[in-house]
Amino acid sequence: MNVTDPAPEKKQRKGIKEISPIDVYKLLPKTNCGECGEANCMAFATRLVNGELVLSGCLPLHSVEYHDAFGELSRLMAPPVRTVTLGTGDHSISIGGKYVLQRHDFTYHNPAPIAIDVNDHMPEAELLERVRQIEAFSYNYIGRTLVLNAIAIRSVSGDPVIFGAAVKKVAAASHLPFILCSLDPAVMEAGLREAADRRPLIYAATDKNWKLMADLALAHNAPLAVFAPGDLGLLRTLARTLMACGVHDLVLDPGTFTEDGLSDTIANFTTIRAAATKNFDELFGFPILGVPLTVWTGEELSEDVLKWREATTASMLLSRYADLLIMHSLDGWVLLPQLIWRFSLYTDPRKPVSVEAGVKTFGRPDDTSPVLITTNYALTYFTVESDIKAANLDCYLIVVDTGGLSVESAVAGRYFTADSVQNSLKTYDVASLVSHKILIIPGLAARLSGETEESTGWRILVGPKDSSGISQFLRDHWPPAE
Repeated sequence: MNVTDPAPEKKQRKGIKEISPIDVYKLLPKTNCGECGEANCMAFATRLVNGELVLSGCLPLHSVEYHDAFGELSRLMAPPVRTVTLGTGDHSISIGGKYVLQRHDFTYHNPAPIAIDVNDHMPEAELLERVRQIEAFSYNYIGRTLVLNAIAIRSVSGDPVIFGAAVKKVAAASHLPFILCSLDPAVMEAGLREAADRRPLIYAATDKNWKLMADLALAHNAPLAVFAPGDLGLLRTLARTLMACGVHDLVLDPGTFTEDGLSDTIANFTTIRAAATKNFDELFGFPILGVPLTVWTGEELSEDVLKWREATTASMLLSRYADLLIMHSLDGWVLLPQLIWRFSLYTDPRKPVSVEAGVKTFGRPDDTSPVLITTNYALTYFTVESDIKAANLDCYLIVVDTGGLSVESAVAGRYFTADSVQNSLKTYDVASLVSHKILIIPGLAARLSGETEESTGWRILVGPKDSSGISQFLRDHWPPAE
């Protein structure tokens, strides 16, 4: 069943695109104190509306004097999709908090965590080893460390004692947030007793157990997932009922169906998110849970086929508004595409990913070592860095601020120019680092060589177009012939 008209629960509020900096500025202290790091309150208001800052950055708002203003601003800036927190303290994760349907309209906040499952039928050694692998999974991507975020503990036994023991073992071995998975309230209660201080996500309330699950959520101050596979009408009804019971930290699971049912799954996810962000439907204004794990519960196929299905399902759900995923495979070729795609989805589309400009030192260079130059686009820089380190080169690398553009784009857009190279050489006093005045520019900036020599007074060597060729280039051309 699909929801065709969510209008009855439509919330009358401003859309994020309608909120102006003036709306926010009127409620700020207007002290221009600078504690937020901005020059004045109007600058803070502008960046707040643009999604570049958060309300907590205004420290005076936390005083008693501005209590009412803080409350009004919180309501004004509240996203249509509620933010729900799993875990506690430094190990907590936030999901939801979305303002818009399409990423290009406004930055997505709170990258969707990926949880990996364990179950209470695993032998202790196998269980703890899988937890260790989940915690250890890490990948460095253009200077960012990509990791897994949570553990979903499933009750396969259906026995409260066995499930409680499994939760206790995992809790002792990991600080990651938990998702406790059982439709039996008695089993769930046993698990919650062993994770009383961890604020796990309770999975899940259904039309059969909602009252007892609501009681557990309230008693343990834990968020609650609502499960109504394929029935959005029932999902809304359960959300309304649970909110009336006082449970407001909800996560919606409309069911993850694979193969022939995948198109319906995507349609349901889209319907929920569109209702929340376009119609401000409060009953659908919660994070959405996707479960690519379900591919493993279908027909028996080879593991590689199931892993491929899980990978493609996860990617589609990330693209279509899932705020949290539960997966099974720990293979790098399954998980890395999700982690990298998630990174891309949650990067501000208005701001290219960049690194700090300056001079980077590799190895142990001396005054005869080569000097190279590149742009501050993160992917360009970390590719160059990786190739330099792999070749064990001793050199200096100047990183020019091009607004986060790659070499080719920066040259075309006149961000990487003879003048910007000259300014970098002067600003970072590169001449004091070496006894020569020879600079190696990227091959993709070859057309700048002549004017750069004239502007800087340095001799310009045109390096390879691809940084993988730097090592061979230096073997052939360094030190250069007089």
